[in-house]
Amino acid sequence: MSIKQSILKPEEMAALIKMKLGGKKIMGQHNNGHIKNNNNLIFCYDTLDKVSRSFAAVIRQLPEEINDVVCLFYLILRGLDTVEDDMDLSKDDKTLLLREFYTKNFEQGWNLTNVGDKEEYRDLLANYDKVIEVFLMLDEKYQRIITGICKKMGEGMADFVESKIRSIDDYNLYCHYVAGLVGIGLSELFAASEIESKELETKEVLANSMGLFLQKTNIVRDYKEDLDENRIFWPEEVWTLYGPTFESFSLNPENPESLSCLNHMVNDALSHATDCLDYLKLLRNKRAFRFCAIPQVMAIATLAEVYNNQKVFTENVKIRKGLTAKLFLNSGSIEEVVKIYKKMAASIAGKIPNGLPNSQNTLDLVEKINNYCDLALAESYKSHEIA
Repeated sequence: MSIKQSILKPEEMAALIKMKLGGKKIMGQHNNGHIKNNNNLIFCYDTLDKVSRSFAAVIRQLPEEINDVVCLFYLILRGLDTVEDDMDLSKDDKTLLLREFYTKNFEQGWNLTNVGDKEEYRDLLANYDKVIEVFLMLDEKYQRIITGICKKMGEGMADFVESKIRSIDDYNLYCHYVAGLVGIGLSELFAASEIESKELETKEVLANSMGLFLQKTNIVRDYKEDLDENRIFWPEEVWTLYGPTFESFSLNPENPESLSCLNHMVNDALSHATDCLDYLKLLRNKRAFRFCAIPQVMAIATLAEVYNNQKVFTENVKIRKGLTAKLFLNSGSIEEVVKIYKKMAASIAGKIPNGLPNSQNTLDLVEKINNYCDLALAESYKSHEIA
């Protein structure tokens, strides 16, 4: 969204100015001075800026002992995802690449040309040998975790090359492969680096929900983009309840059936919200907390924006830049994050239409989130009083 849409919102404009003038200091970003003499690592961080959009800043602000590791983790999985997203690859070639991709990280000099649906993704794979060189510099414990996640993700993606996402179970499994495993892998990396406790790597259900919440939000928001690329990630079990074809919603975006389908998908994403808060409450490292919290508050803000919004079917709906800056600046503690969730839940509640089949479900989910937030804030205030 344009900055113009935040002009009438003083708090958002103030946040934009604050981010512009002091972004690195505010985010706690490192200068990454250690990369100056390593051209391959320079390439990795430069590429991160090009391909990650929202994640580049939060990765840089992680503790120094883990930010290079997470940078490599992200780029490797972005490379894998690029293979999956390229609709020009034959199914046989794609399936083979996905299943073998994890082995390429140990194959010095390997790269892949002319694969990817965007220039920055093609450039990543064309220079993948540089990523490999940095990966091989990582401690073996990190290589082992990244390789394990990459292998599972590639196998899961390959399984879905030949099969459609038909049921809710299929949808949850697909989102687990492409995003839930990222949450699980990050927990393992945080525990291995000792910036978080070993207990974190045992919380796989919560870590999986962290990934599913982000992925499902993106899938809902990206309806039009995926339709244009001939990709369907909404489960047939859902969309066939409301329309004869997946394209029908873009042809009749204002129809109650179209909006009901959209709201059904938003509700499904919202079902993971309280799990995400439970996960965030486990984190003790402030930088790791911000890294995990910022994408989550962006996700619930996006769900509040797309809920019952017919524009999803005709354009790429995004939250205002000013709101994005405000969320970045106000995600430093569980209390701040809980307040954001509570505010976004209220925003959704104010948009619930009368008479649509999923409206009561939305209301129930919003009340669940609101009750959770009230309890979490009460517990926080009580702990502060004791202290």
